[in-house]
Amino acid sequence: MSLPPEPRANPDLFGHEHAEKVLAEAARSGRMHHAWLLAGPPGIGKATLAYRFARWLLAGSPQTEGGLNLPATNATFRRVAAAGHADLRVLAPSAGDKGVKQIIRVDDVREVPRFLSLTSAEGGPRVVVVDGVEAMNPEAQNALLKTLEEPPARAVLLMVTSAPDRLLPTIRSRCRRLDLHALEPALMEGLLARWLPDLPAAQRQTLIGIADGAPGQALALAEGEGLALQAEVDGFLASLPHPDPRALHALGEMLAAKRDGSALRTFLDLLRRALAQGLREAGRGRAAPAWLGTRSLADWAGLWEMLGRLGDETETLNLDRKQAVLTGLSRLAMR
Repeated sequence: MSLPPEPRANPDLFGHEHAEKVLAEAARSGRMHHAWLLAGPPGIGKATLAYRFARWLLAGSPQTEGGLNLPATNATFRRVAAAGHADLRVLAPSAGDKGVKQIIRVDDVREVPRFLSLTSAEGGPRVVVVDGVEAMNPEAQNALLKTLEEPPARAVLLMVTSAPDRLLPTIRSRCRRLDLHALEPALMEGLLARWLPDLPAAQRQTLIGIADGAPGQALALAEGEGLALQAEVDGFLASLPHPDPRALHALGEMLAAKRDGSALRTFLDLLRRALAQGLREAGRGRAAPAWLGTRSLADWAGLWEMLGRLGDETETLNLDRKQAVLTGLSRLAMR
C-alpha cells in the first residue's frame, strides 16, 4: 500500500471517531459554533480531520457511512483535493524572509473577512481552514480575532494547531476546542505495517515508541532522519555524565548542517521526549534509565524546559545552531 496523501486529498482518518461524531452532531444541531480549534500533537490527524469536515459541510452535510466520510469519487472531494472549491479558503505557513521560519502572513489573514462576506458560490457555508494557526504572529492573530468576534452568517473557521498555548487567550476563548488524542499502539502497528511494509519490524516498533501515537509523525520520522537522530539521542544519554567533547562538536555540526533547521528541531524534540519519559518512569517508581541518576528529578525537569526554550529561541532569533547544540548538551553533562 502506498503512503497516505496530503491531508487535503486524504480520504482516510484513523482512530478519531469520537471527534468526527462531535463535529457531525454539532453541525446537525443547527447551533454549530462558527470557530473550531482542532488541537493535538503533530501528525495526529488534525488537518486531515479539518479537510474531512470541510468537504462534508461543503457537500451539504450528507448522511454517510463512516462519520464525515465522502468517497474520493465525490465531486466535492475532488474539487477540495485540487484546491478548486470556490467556498473554501486555506491558510497555511509559508517561508519567511530568510526562507527558514514558517509563518502565516498578516496580509493573507486580512483577506479572510472579505472571503467570508461574499455570497456562497454553491449556496452552502463558506469555510476557512487555518493549518498551523500558531504560525501567526500577534499582528496576524489580532487580524483573525476581528473575524472571530463578528463572524458572517454561515461562516465556519477550522483552525488546526499543535501549540494552542501560543495563541492569544482571546482567540482561544472564542473557539470551541476539540482535542485529538494518541492512537493505540495496536492501531499504529497496523498502519505502519501497511504503509512501510519494507521497514524492519524492529524499526517500526522504534517509530511507534517515539511517535507517541501520531501516525503522521511516525511517517515523518521514517522518511526523514528520525531513526538516525533517535540513535544519536540514545548515544548521547548513554554517555552522560561525561560525554566526549569531540563527539558533541561532531553532533553539533551534523545538526547544524540542514539550513531549514529540521534536524535540530527533531533532535531536541526526541531528546526532550526521552527526558520526559525517564521522569515519568521514575515518578511511577519504575526502573529509570541510568543517566537519570546523575541529577535530581527537579534538575532534569528544569533542563527539559531549558531545551524547549533553546529550540524556540534558536529558530525565532536565527541563532547559531551548532552553538545551541553545544550549549544545551553541555548543560545536561556533569559539570
